[in-house]
Amino acid sequence: MDILSYNRRAWDRCVEQGNRWTVPVTSEEIAAARRGEWSIVLTPCKPVPRHWFPELEDVDLLALASGGGQQGPIFAACGAHVTVFDNSPAQLAQDRMVAERDGLALQTILGDMADLSQWAPGSFDLIVHPASNLFVPDVRRVFREAYRVLRRGGVMLYSDVTSLSDEARKRYTDPGEPLAFGHTLEDQIGGQTNAGFVITGFYGDTQVGDDVISRFMPCFGATRAVKPTWP
Repeated sequence: MDILSYNRRAWDRCVEQGNRWTVPVTSEEIAAARRGEWSIVLTPCKPVPRHWFPELEDVDLLALASGGGQQGPIFAACGAHVTVFDNSPAQLAQDRMVAERDGLALQTILGDMADLSQWAPGSFDLIVHPASNLFVPDVRRVFREAYRVLRRGGVMLYSDVTSLSDEARKRYTDPGEPLAFGHTLEDQIGGQTNAGFVITGFYGDTQVGDDVISRFMPCFGATRAVKPTWP
């Protein structure tokens, strides 16, 4: 199976169906972000702590596998130089729609999150990577690529599923749904440190809805990882 093509079509369908992660932010949220009043989520419920972010004005930011008109436009409204990189044309169209609607400058590029070869080493100050690694088989390759394109002292904000919930199991097999992959904590945490990152923050989060495991334990985790300034 060509996983990249399959998931591209599946996420395009998610946009048509109004999946939560494909619904763009409003003009009111963009106006608030311009005033410095904003938050984003990498996991279903908890906002990312504001102290995890650098000052966003003039930051070169890669929204990695982060299409959908949500995080990218918020960061652009805060003054960042935003590139949204995603596998789904329909998801990227949501970002362009918000940019045109609200007068934002951002770039959208179609591609595979595991292949950042179009960018030179040290191209970005900040990578924001929501729970999209579910849709690639080799999460370590994504981390190696992210590390390469970050500048020294740069930050990657990342999330993934930490336990295979009932909903995640269902999504593995439902026809037409994006094809998801489970990644061990060794791959998620060890993959980042083996790539060279230093992890400086972590929090857990629960799933929304009737997920059984979320009643007893967090099933998502988010990390703040830094590319060290030393060689």
